[in-house]
Parts: sequence; structure tokens; C-alpha cells
Amino acid sequence: MTQDAIERAWDSVVGTARRTVTDGLVVGTSGNVSARVGELVLVTPSGVPYDRLTPGDVVAVDLDGTQVRGRLAPTSELPMHLEIYRRTTARAVVHTHAVHATAVSTLVTELPLIHYMAAALGGPVRVAPYALYGTGELAAHMLGALDGRTGCLLRNHGTVTYGDSLDQAYDRTSQLEWMCRVWLTASSVPGLTPSLLSAAELDEAAEKLRGYGRPR
Repeated sequence: MTQDAIERAWDSVVGTARRTVTDGLVVGTSGNVSARVGELVLVTPSGVPYDRLTPGDVVAVDLDGTQVRGRLAPTSELPMHLEIYRRTTARAVVHTHAVHATAVSTLVTELPLIHYMAAALGGPVRVAPYALYGTGELAAHMLGALDGRTGCLLRNHGTVTYGDSLDQAYDRTSQLEWMCRVWLTASSVPGLTPSLLSAAELDEAAEKLRGYGRPR
């Protein structure tokens, strides 16, 4: 893996992390972002404001979690990131404390099918049971909720999404937060209950989404 490739990936990790703050998906240094480059995982550090990170602040670990680059400590949520890279083909992971998604995580065990974009995450979005942040227990709960999915909610905590790129992982996070906001908004109308999609309707949407954006 070339130094140039690592520098480009780090720049994308930092840029995505800053975007989570700008877009209101995290507050302060909460949340974290990572990208896999070969056998290395570049990850945001613990407790450092993203606007202070420089090209020289690269933090990299191997798939066993051993730090191989950088002087700053990796995020405390490293176990979640590593489990995703070990168990999936993910190239990027985004974890946030998005307001609406976190609120939904305290109310249900699965986000109701309020919109067909749930299909873009693999199906109905599950809520992983609560566990202390930064623990192997939380990572294990997350993996269960991610089975067959590319995103999930963490009870009383936030969101996790992954993808083939940082842009894709971030887009999935944004879609998840938006769906949570839609459901909360619709559910708040007194005397009315939101209509939900059926499993068959979601499957139909999933099939159509497979060809979305491809040349005819």
C-alpha cells in the first residue's frame, strides 16, 4: 500500500468526519469514521475535534486492532469498525449519534417500513440491543442487527452504516436519519397512524433499486 494511497484515504476519512458535524449528525467528537485500505483501517482518533486533524495525524490499525501508524489513540468504538471489516466486504464505516435515529432507537426494535429506501439498506432496519460503548458486547449486538443489512440503529446510542466507499456509507447514514425523521414526524400527528409498506412492496422496491442509476 503506497503512502499516497494512505494519504488520500485519510483525507477522505477526515473530510467525511467533518461532514457529520456540519450536517448535524454528531455533536463535538461523538461518532467516528473509518476506511479500509488494503489490510489497514484508517480511523478517526478518540476525543480530537475533527477540524484540528491534519494530514500528519493519520491513525491506522491492522485488522487485529494493533495500531501501526499515528500518535493519537484510535476511537473507542474501534471494535465495531473492525468487526464490520472482518465479517463483510465493507471498505468504509460511518457511526453517528444522529438525533432522530437515536430517538427512534429508544422506541422500537425495528424501524417501521415508512419508506421504500429501507431497501437500500438491505431491508427493515433493526435496532441492536444496548451495550456499553466501545465494548465487544456492543460490537456483537451490532453484528446481529446488521445481518443481511448495511446499516442499523444502536439502542440509546446512534447509527452504524457501511459501504464500498465513504460516500456510499455516508449516504446510507443520511438516508437512515431521514427515514427516522419521517417516521417520528408522521407518528407525532394526534389521532392518526402512519401507513407502512408491506414486505412485498419493499421487495418490489428493492428489485427496482438494483437497476437505479445504471445505463439502459
